Amino acid sequence: MTTSERPVGVFDSGVGGVSVLREIRRALPAEDLIYLADSAYTPYGDRPAAVITERSIAMVTLLEREGVKAVVVACNTATGIAVDALRAKFAMPIIAIEPAVKPAVARTRSGVVGVLATTQTLASERFSKLVETHAAGVRVVTQPAPGLVERVEAGELSTPPTRSLVERYVRPLVDNGADTIVLGCTHYPFLSEVIQDVAGSGVTVIDPAVAVAKELRRRLEAGGLLAPDARVGSERFWTTGPVEQSQAVMAQLWGSPIEVTRAA
Repeated sequence: MTTSERPVGVFDSGVGGVSVLREIRRALPAEDLIYLADSAYTPYGDRPAAVITERSIAMVTLLEREGVKAVVVACNTATGIAVDALRAKFAMPIIAIEPAVKPAVARTRSGVVGVLATTQTLASERFSKLVETHAAGVRVVTQPAPGLVERVEAGELSTPPTRSLVERYVRPLVDNGADTIVLGCTHYPFLSEVIQDVAGSGVTVIDPAVAVAKELRRRLEAGGLLAPDARVGSERFWTTGPVEQSQAVMAQLWGSPIEVTRAA
């Protein structure tokens, strides 16, 4: 197998990064993809920073053993806390996701941007720098959203309890004048219909997954690592948690039957 034909690894604390995987598949149909869900430790959002860093290193180490040519950190919390440590430890390209503050600032008309994210993402120094760099002249209203990741992990995307949680977190952003809401967690795009419905048609909801897929393509191209166009890419799905639960929810989110393997 040539270097360019090696797979791309994608990891998240759980199933949420499937939202990023979908965009990567659309953008890069020739690439083999390995998706690794650290479901035994989900959610990362309220865990200590040291634990998030330790788990992120463990996930990339596992993917490295499979010979991946690049890793996508499909988790805002892991990006905010651990991406610098990952880039210091591993030589391969590490592509990270972060809340789409910059495009949100460009789109807002009210001058108020809302960010829906996990507690640890919002508390990270990386997020503070993101706001400081890109949000001059705009008010950024943040809203931690504990419990939403768990609703997605359970496959409960539009149940009354899920909608109730979304209302609790989204309404304060809208009441504060936000006309643009950034989805700062890869689980949240699976709730985007409910979030949009609660926020109203005048509010733009931004998912950064498309930008991550574009950045991955750019990095692979720059490194001469793009798979040959003639190939048809495959997907493998792994979990550190119970296979049966992960398989049911990942298939629901992916949109077709898949086989999930327990990560060694």
